[in-house]
Parts: sequence; structure tokens; C-alpha cells
Amino acid sequence: MISIKTLLDEADLVNPDQFEQWSRLWRIATENGSTESLLSFFSRERGISDEKFLQVLAGKLDWTYVDLPKTTIPAEVRKRLSTKTAFQYDAIPVGQNGNGIQVAVSNPFDSGLLSAIQFDVGGPVEFALSPKNEIQKALKKYYGVGAETLDELQEDDDPMEFLLGDEKEITEGEQEASVIKFVNQIIWEAFQDRATDIHFEPEEDDLRIRYRVDGILHQAPMPPQLKRFQSAIISRIKVMSGMDIAEKRLPQDGRINVRIKGEELDIRVSTVPTVYGESVSLRLLTRGKIFLSLDKLGFQPRDEEQLREIIVKPHGILLVTGPTGSGKSTSLYAFLSSINSVQKRIITIEEPVEYELKGINQIAVRSDIGLTFAMGLRHILRQDPNVVMVGEIRDMETAEIAIRASLTGHLVFSTLHTNDAPSAFTRLIDMGIEPFLVASSVEAVLAQRLVRKICLHCRIEQPMDPDYLRKIGFPEGKIETAHFYQGAGCEECHQLGYQGRLAIYELLIMNEAIRPLILGRSAASTISQKAIEIGMRTLRIDGWQKVEAGITTVEEVLRVTQSEEHLSALVE
Repeated sequence: MISIKTLLDEADLVNPDQFEQWSRLWRIATENGSTESLLSFFSRERGISDEKFLQVLAGKLDWTYVDLPKTTIPAEVRKRLSTKTAFQYDAIPVGQNGNGIQVAVSNPFDSGLLSAIQFDVGGPVEFALSPKNEIQKALKKYYGVGAETLDELQEDDDPMEFLLGDEKEITEGEQEASVIKFVNQIIWEAFQDRATDIHFEPEEDDLRIRYRVDGILHQAPMPPQLKRFQSAIISRIKVMSGMDIAEKRLPQDGRINVRIKGEELDIRVSTVPTVYGESVSLRLLTRGKIFLSLDKLGFQPRDEEQLREIIVKPHGILLVTGPTGSGKSTSLYAFLSSINSVQKRIITIEEPVEYELKGINQIAVRSDIGLTFAMGLRHILRQDPNVVMVGEIRDMETAEIAIRASLTGHLVFSTLHTNDAPSAFTRLIDMGIEPFLVASSVEAVLAQRLVRKICLHCRIEQPMDPDYLRKIGFPEGKIETAHFYQGAGCEECHQLGYQGRLAIYELLIMNEAIRPLILGRSAASTISQKAIEIGMRTLRIDGWQKVEAGITTVEEVLRVTQSEEHLSALVE
């Protein structure tokens, strides 16, 4: 029988000397924890892609090479190979072949793998080649994340139950291990997909699992029998996060700390009872990703310069506004990190403390024991701080104390939920704060939104209709000269066309032109008009500049800044 070394040499892929040298390097890498296959290692050392390497090898073996992303696999074909075997050996059935089936594998030299597949199928098998990573993607796509784990559970006719006794959960060992494995797989997949949230949503005949990636929800492919194990999965998450698994009628909050590839992941868990069971939401917070410097937040040079002047002032209030999930906390943490030093005492009060910053004293709100923003802020002022960060100004009491703190020589950072920067002033006045206090304490208001960035791996030019651009308010002078781009969709961005996010900003600096309008209780639209006259760029204008730069798309800017006055133009 021909050896692997000879076969690869005859295929002009790896000569005998290279085979010996690279095999030795691969074994060392494997001993050090690498999971890369031998053939992938060879193709990398050879300087060609896995696809090209396997195509040449398939021709030498007289096997078929299968391009999985372009292949549709019928359901009846998938049923011919058990889920467990498919996932265990990274093999996927791709088509019928008379009485037998065609199965794609990535390693044609593993006799154990080939025998196991033939035994499982119980009939003729024609093998084909495909890269390992493409097979794994296809397995998730067609079988669903964690399908092999649920397959193990399915072997037991009785659905798993979590019982309570002496405040400990009682389960069958193997079943418990399978559920643990499944939940871990879900979290791992979400982390790999850069998801910020995972939602477990019970429906009448299904348990839907969705990931939020770059602010947009995507349904994760899941095995069809998932509903059967709903209570076990949700109970497992509740156990992990320290909740009461017996309480299913009331909302609960918990927290999970995990380490993935040396990176600490802080997961906030929330459950609420719904008609078809408890809905569970997991918020994934990666501590390492928050330490952004001010120059990486995407500010225009002039805005960045003005902000740097404000955050080193001895007193005053800097407000950051925007809806939930618009990156307000990230901006505030970046400001704090920029001014954090031995000479400054910085204290924060947050709900919850999302990221821990070294050298900064952080307090978590505990409403259940009376530790509110207002109470915490009142006591912070007795701690001799230079800078105070309040997670959110929600009521008049908190607003009053924050303003008093700024007027007595403290720099205060906080957030408000308003649509734009000028609305922050009217919101504070509506809360009951006197206009003269607002005008004399607030130094600046920063409004922001997050837009998705075009994937650089598949960015292509996008033709735009000039009339449409005029309707949505794109700067007239740049309609003819600007170039527009979009993402075509590729493997890097999971066919979405976007990868990562960037903020767009609206910075309103308090000055002598704005102050009289606040004292006169002017409407937010009047303040906005005056601010634009003296040079403020609106969220939409900042968005257009990032569109011109080829960073994001027109659609993204419209999605996050769309307001009522633009709706008629958009629907025509």
C-alpha cells in the first residue's frame, strides 16, 4: 500500500524532506496545544490554501472535491449519518449515490474515521474531500449548534429534569454533563461570533436562541428537538449564575464569570417568566475590550480636541446621551481612563459595574438595600473625589446632587436617555432643575449612536441614486463626487457585509450663545438650530462624513438616526 509520504510527493505537494521536517514541527505544535490538522499544517507551510491543497490531493486519490459553501444538502441525506458520528469525526454527508451516500471528510488518511463512517451508514460510502473548517461550518448550519450533545440526551426516553433537595440540584450524571456541554457550546459560539447578547426565548413548540452581533439580532441554527430540553437548559444557566432554580414565577438576575482563551468574560444573566416558560438573556462583557483610548473612539479631530479640554477641567458636568446600547458607557470609561492618574481621586457609581478599571473606586447600585444613585452620590461627595461618574441621571434628586457637586468643584460625568444633545438641557429642566443651574453647571453634551462598519474583506462600491440622496439630506455639494460602499458578504463577516461598530457623534459645547436659550427655557429645536449655526455637527452629518470615508453605509446611518421628519422621504 502506498504511503502518505509517497502519495504527497507524487502529487507534488510535499517532498520527502519537507514531509519529515514539517511532521516533526507539527508534532511539537500538537504537544503544545495546537489543534491544527497535519494536512492543514502542510498546506500552510507549502504556502497554499487548504482548498487548493485538498483539490490537488483529491485529484491524486481520484476522489471528488466538494465546495461546501456552494452545496445544498437535502434533509434525507443528512439523516443517513448520525449526528454523533458527524460531529465526532468532522464528516458531513453531501449527496446520494445509489443505495449509498457521498460523505465529505478532511483527512483521507485516517482509517479509523473512514471505518467508523462506513459502519454508521451501514451501506456503500463514497468519500469526498473538503476543508475541515468548511465541514464544521456546514455541521453547525445543517444540524445546529450543539446537535451532537442533544443527540446524546435524546437516547434517553425521559426528558431530563432538575429536581431540588437540600438546595442542591439532583441530576443524572451523564445527562447533566451533556447539558453543561451544550450551554458551554452556545456561549463559546456567541463569543466566536462577537455577540454581545444571547437570548433564550421559549415559544409554543420551540426554544429560539438568538445572538446580537453588532447591535443586530441573528437567529442561531439549532437542533429541532431543542424544546424538549428547555427546562434543563434554563435550569443549568440559573445554576451557573447563582439563581434559585425552583423560582419560575418571578424575574431573577445573576452573574457568570468564565475564562475563554485566557480572556475573562463577565456574563450578566436575567430571567423573566413568559407564557411558554422563562425567557433568559445573557449579556457578554469582555473586560479586556473596554480599555479604549480617546483617539480610538472615532471622533473628528476638532471634537476630540474640545473633549480633551473638557475632561481635564476642575469642575462641571459632561453628559453623554443616547439610547440603550449606543456605547455611552464605553465613551465614559475611555474618558476616565484618559484622566486616570495618581493625582486624581475618581469614584463611580454604576448599575451595574460593567467593567473594572484599575485605580478607580467603583460602587454598584443596590436598590434592594437602599443604595440608589442619589444616596451613593451623596456619600461619594464626602469621600474627597476630584472626578465623579454617575451611571445615569434618572430623577430630580440625582440631577440636583450632580449639579451641586459640579458647582462645588467636582468634575461630573453622567448619561441621560435623550435622542440628541440639545434635548439633554430640556430634559433636566423638565425634571425640575432650575434653568440657571443647568446653564451654569453643564459644560458639554455628547450624543452618540453606533453604526456597523463595512467588512473590509468584501467591501465593494455601491451605486446610489442622486435623487434618493437628496431626499435623505445627503450634502448637496458632495452627491456627485462621493463614493459609496457596501459589504458583499463573505466568510469573515458571516455573509452580513458588516464587521465591528463605530460611533457617530454630536458634540454641543456650552457657550454664551447657548446659555441665554437655556435660561429662557427654549425648545430643544431652537437650541439645536443655534448650535448648528455656530458649528455643531449633528449625528446625521457626522454619519455622512463616515459614509464618505467608506467606513459605513447610508443605510446604517439612516437606521440609527432616522427621525420623524425624514420618514416621508424614505417611504416615497
